[in-house]
Amino acid sequence: MTLLVLVVAVVAVGAWLYVSSNRQLRHMDALADYAGRPAAGKGTNWLLVGSDSRSTLTPQQRRDLHVGNNQVRNTDTIMVLHYGEHGPALVSLPRDSYVPIPGHGSRKINEAYADGGPKLLTRTVEQATGLRIDRYAEVNFLGFVQVVDALDGVRLCLDKPLRDEKSGADFPAGCQEMNGTQALAFVRARYTDPDGDLGRVKRQRQLLGAVADEMAAPDVYLDPSRLKRVLDTSLAALTVDDGADMARVLDMGWSMKQIAGGGGTATTVPVMRPGVMVSGVGSVLRWAEPGAGRLFQALRNDDRIPTSGDK
Repeated sequence: MTLLVLVVAVVAVGAWLYVSSNRQLRHMDALADYAGRPAAGKGTNWLLVGSDSRSTLTPQQRRDLHVGNNQVRNTDTIMVLHYGEHGPALVSLPRDSYVPIPGHGSRKINEAYADGGPKLLTRTVEQATGLRIDRYAEVNFLGFVQVVDALDGVRLCLDKPLRDEKSGADFPAGCQEMNGTQALAFVRARYTDPDGDLGRVKRQRQLLGAVADEMAAPDVYLDPSRLKRVLDTSLAALTVDDGADMARVLDMGWSMKQIAGGGGTATTVPVMRPGVMVSGVGSVLRWAEPGAGRLFQALRNDDRIPTSGDK
């Protein structure tokens, strides 16, 4: 997943790096203020976004990363991270989710970013879920690749082969080391996956666990120069909302580390299967009720969320 690889790196930093890290943190105006915005619930909600913008990539990088030349800015990953009194919860919102986008009708949720940037995306997520988004974090393709490479790769295990010509994935079954380019192909693959976008969001969370393992390794955590290199690369790739400082990013990172270690809950919003074709939009996923409503209500109230064992 193009964002979550960063947060474990951030949480691992010692106090001696805190001040310089705060200076490096990049910000954007990402939270919308509008009439009818959901009231604040209990706990904290982050919107975690992986942008699939190609605008900063050279032609050679686009070929190497198998991302094509499309200049449209959509979001490859959308997740809501909630934390409060009952431990953290991470909820994947499939990019093909069919929801109302304010001012643009009902479309795939990932198109909100292309239509109006992060502010329209946060508003779309708020109105679709009823959750107030408190904080926002985003990373792009190239930043993701550079962070994994700064870790000297990650170890991932596959139950069966994964091949997808469009993403560049070509991996046998079994455990293997992947560099940044390979890890990007791993999490972007969906066209040959019978579960489509739902299979991809599971691989995104699998990658989070692999990165957590790398960051916890003594040869990273106990090596100040290597840790600083990973941290600098992570912060260069990460952009957060204007109100987020390093303390809040560390809170987010600690929650993500708990989830990666099995101490929280990770799931996907319930959807109706199979997907359906919508004229002018394509194949979409509709959220399944009452399950989706119960999930978001639990997050609003900071209750333990209902799960189906979807890790």
